[in-house]
Amino acid sequence: MVVTLSQQNQLWNTILSIVKDRISDRHVFDSFLADSKVHKIDGNKIIVIVNSALAASLLKTNARYNNIIKDAIKIATESDYELELITSDEIKNVAEKPQTQKHQFFAHSVLNPKYTFDNFVVGDCNREAVQAALLVTAAPGGSFNPNPLFIYSKSGLGKTHLLHAIGNYTKEKNPYSKVLYINTDTFIDEFIRYVRGDQESESLKDFFQTIDVLLVDDIQFLSDKNKTSEMFFHIFNTLINAGKQIVLTSDRHPNDLKGLEERLVSRFNMGLSVNIVNPDTTTLIEILKTKISSNGLSVADFDADGLAFLAENFNKNIRELEGALNRLIFYAINIKNNDRITLDIVKASVQPIIGSKKSNKVVTEDRIIETVADYYHLTEQQIKSKFRTSQIALARHISMYLCRQLCGTPFIKLGNIFGGRDHSTVMSAVEKVSINLKTDTQLATAINEIQKQLKS
Repeated sequence: MVVTLSQQNQLWNTILSIVKDRISDRHVFDSFLADSKVHKIDGNKIIVIVNSALAASLLKTNARYNNIIKDAIKIATESDYELELITSDEIKNVAEKPQTQKHQFFAHSVLNPKYTFDNFVVGDCNREAVQAALLVTAAPGGSFNPNPLFIYSKSGLGKTHLLHAIGNYTKEKNPYSKVLYINTDTFIDEFIRYVRGDQESESLKDFFQTIDVLLVDDIQFLSDKNKTSEMFFHIFNTLINAGKQIVLTSDRHPNDLKGLEERLVSRFNMGLSVNIVNPDTTTLIEILKTKISSNGLSVADFDADGLAFLAENFNKNIRELEGALNRLIFYAINIKNNDRITLDIVKASVQPIIGSKKSNKVVTEDRIIETVADYYHLTEQQIKSKFRTSQIALARHISMYLCRQLCGTPFIKLGNIFGGRDHSTVMSAVEKVSINLKTDTQLATAINEIQKQLKS
């Protein structure tokens, strides 16, 4: 946790004011604590500099004084911090010792400050999810809060935005709370490094005990990851039992998650599950207005019927809608050089995209991959990637099978399309789908529905 010097000083002044009210002997406070200050906040530890070794010894060994300070810390931070008392001489000694480099768990996982509740457009499609998200920020982990909160929807409807908004609002209310946002792929990667021993003697479980609010995106990718799921199960129980808040997102309801142990699914169901559905036209127009304002433009410069045209033609995915808006802004500013953005300008700017959609009725490898990705709520990049999570691998194999069946694509070309794979790997994937189709009714249904979409 990064805390500025100003925040440290402000925090310690608050703690000292509480301690001063609780220590009856003013001479003790003035002699041993009045001029103390925070050296640094390191993980779950507050390191405080006192004026002498005697002061450090007294405040460490006297249970009454020590408990008063710790209680004041808990009141001021709403967290359980360890207290370490040192002298300025000890700081010098520590500085002279060579420091060993320790692995930092999830070092690159940060909250995106752009995703807040203020710029999240609320409509009938997502109102329940937003209300639940605000509820958990009121008192994270509280006895009346949904824990875990499980938010599910198709891709591109705002789940990730809500996760970051929860984290940012929690930090705004309590800067000293420890909030961790991660996606499931990051958790899997960190777990693999952990079991390989990259962290020496450090414990992943111990690390999570320091977290106050855990935000996990795309939990469906834990499917068929038995060892990783087992670790997550223990971490989940530890946090819940400690009264910490957990928020999860997925592309489907917990009961529809395949490849996860029943005990983990039951834990996901113990809180509150809320769904985000496709937004209506009114909500999409409000989203467009918010995006326009965030780009420093005036909504008044956009004709209402032009915004309605965008909302009606790009209504399945907010990311797609935002992409169309970005294309419109670029076209209006750099090509037409118009201050007023009319319906005709809107149509002209997105016509290549709409035309591409219509021409997609021709079955090509790209269209197959796009349709399979949409069916499984994935991106085309994920299907072509090296990721081997069960859902991505299944979507990849179905894509290869359909490319072979519907386009007659050679195995070598398919290998190149799917990330430079060997043709024998592609042959094996296609053969596996062909064999499983004879007995796996769920697979047969999925392929049948995908083929219907390709024909529509």
